[in-house]
Amino acid sequence: MAESAARRGDPAPEAVLRLASNGGGEPFLAPHHLEAARRLARLFNRARMMQRVTMSYDAARIGGRSERPRQGELADSAIEARRLLNALARRMPRDCWDMLTDICGFDKGLQQIELDRGWPRRSAKLVLRIGLEQLAVIMGLTELAAGRGNGSMRAWLPERPPMFPEPAN
Repeated sequence: MAESAARRGDPAPEAVLRLASNGGGEPFLAPHHLEAARRLARLFNRARMMQRVTMSYDAARIGGRSERPRQGELADSAIEARRLLNALARRMPRDCWDMLTDICGFDKGLQQIELDRGWPRRSAKLVLRIGLEQLAVIMGLTELAAGRGNGSMRAWLPERPPMFPEPAN
């Protein structure tokens, strides 16, 4: 599943894809964790908060202007995405949000995060899983997809008309 997502071009972070792939055993992250990470990465992308790693030859950016766009220059979708990110950040614990920001927003690796924060080995993936679980709950994602309960079957027509009407006598 993770490999097909990478082929489709979904912006799932590399660290999340590695933990969600089945390497012969039980995957560490469930599919709803992967979907929550994808949605958060898309939100960061839409908010235009990703770091630039190449030179920009855009004429508007040359000439001493800063790399970050000013609020007035952002599209409405980017502003709305930033509002959503701010609302998510307020609803989550600080360590979990910082982890998700580094993984989904800046595409850092787990080892780099552990070194930067002075955490023990393999602790970042536990914090990542806790953070993705809380994010999935906020987004309304669960491990099992469940629809509405047993409802009545509805059709376009109240009763199907006969295909061959009975001959009139």
